[in-house]
Amino acid sequence: MLLSKRLSPTHGLVVLSLLINFSLRAQDSSIPESTPVPITTELDSIEQDSVIVAIQNEIDAFLKAGESTKALYTLIKLTEEYGHRADYAKSYETAWKALSIADTNDNQVVKSHIYRRLGAMYSFSKRKDESIKYLQLSLDIIKDLVKKGRMKEEYLLNHYYTFTYTYRGLEEPKMAKKYLDSCYIYYSEKQEQVYMPYIKFEEAYVLQEDGKYGEAEKILEEIEPWFQENAPSYLVLVYAYWAVIYKKTGQLKKAASYYHKALDISDQHKSHMDFTPYIHEKLAEIYKLSGNYKEGYNHLYKAKALTSVFFDGRSKNNISLMEIKNEYRLEKERQQEIIRQQRMEKLEQQDKILMLQRIILATSLIFVIVIGFVYVKHIRSKHRAEKRLIEKTKALEMQKANELLETKNKELAASTLQLVEKEEFLKKLKTELQGEDGSVKISEINRVLKSISAGNANNWEEFKLRFTDVNKDFYKKLNSTYPNLSQTDQKICALIKLNLSSKDMARLLGISTKSVHTTRHRLRKKMGLQRSDNLEELIASL
Repeated sequence: MLLSKRLSPTHGLVVLSLLINFSLRAQDSSIPESTPVPITTELDSIEQDSVIVAIQNEIDAFLKAGESTKALYTLIKLTEEYGHRADYAKSYETAWKALSIADTNDNQVVKSHIYRRLGAMYSFSKRKDESIKYLQLSLDIIKDLVKKGRMKEEYLLNHYYTFTYTYRGLEEPKMAKKYLDSCYIYYSEKQEQVYMPYIKFEEAYVLQEDGKYGEAEKILEEIEPWFQENAPSYLVLVYAYWAVIYKKTGQLKKAASYYHKALDISDQHKSHMDFTPYIHEKLAEIYKLSGNYKEGYNHLYKAKALTSVFFDGRSKNNISLMEIKNEYRLEKERQQEIIRQQRMEKLEQQDKILMLQRIILATSLIFVIVIGFVYVKHIRSKHRAEKRLIEKTKALEMQKANELLETKNKELAASTLQLVEKEEFLKKLKTELQGEDGSVKISEINRVLKSISAGNANNWEEFKLRFTDVNKDFYKKLNSTYPNLSQTDQKICALIKLNLSSKDMARLLGISTKSVHTTRHRLRKKMGLQRSDNLEELIASL
């Protein structure tokens, strides 16, 4: 999981310089050449290591059970194991295999872990741009998941920590410090992604690069017990950087002691083996400074041999790595092209469907509008027809009512004239009876006279009933508008309504024509009419 500090081209020059220097000094001082210590990388035994076999069996079991996510996490674990043992070819191969499975699984979290691991591996060979590229891809995935609320912010810690130790391996302490600050921001004691001693170790490196050796050593003393108990293999790095502090402060004996402790831990746990060439190189420098050239030469020889094994392209362990082709990338590009074409076809199909839906919707909308327009037009036409019919019916009813009213008024007028004629006849008869003498009895005459008077009153009542039946609202409107009219006034108004002449009125009422005129004059005053107002029109409107 953790990135070790690698040998740079500068280190190669130092190694070559020291080899030449040691050879010259050995000849000058007549120191006998010692037989070089054989370098055993144990890579063959590592391939058969029980840990590797156990992890591979676990992966096979997960894949057989269809648990691809668990298999992916175990593959990531295997890449780390190969990385610690400097078997980069298998580490790369396993990482790309995991990424290929993750593409079909579409698990963003797993992809993030694989990208992070690839970034770390690219930093092994100082391929900074590719390393940072994959680390950033990993970080971006987690940031997006955090933004969407699918992961907590504390999960960002692991990725900032990876940036920190990657920049340490790339020998860029300023950038390492930048990401170290982010680690402290997102650190939480409740999470178990990165324990505080790992972060403290990176802080010790930054302090050491700033020349604050005392503070750096104090931190290393604090975290050593935790690593001894929980992650002893990581002490390879702890002791190696501790030795750097002693070397820089002139404590060469302590520096050599801690470098040897780091080598012992690496050999014991088969961990951080790719870091051992750097340790042997530094031991060679220390032995040179202390005058022990033989021992320095031996360590320099080991450094050169291990560098060749771990980093030289001619090494049998790295031949396969150098021959790695872009099969995964080509296959991925092919798959992406197929997916792109499928998406294009799908989008085109969706566009066609969308266009068809729009056409159907537009046609349906136009059809509904047309139907609605026709329906509304039909309703309006029907309404207008019904309205015309109602108006025509009302007009007919009104016409019939007026005709009926006119007919009844004519009948009433005729009846009234008959009454007038009857009254004239009776008056004439009365006159004749009063003018006769002789044979007619006085009592009979009185009886006839009483009969005539009663008939006159009855005739008016009969007229009033028939008039009221034809003109039902006349008296109601008349009394409502002019409540101070007398019975005689009301009679005159009724006769005026029938368009009777003053003479006919006088004959019907049994009064003189002059009395009728007098009554009409008094009636105009009661009604408040002016000289220009027409009494007949006013009464006809009631």
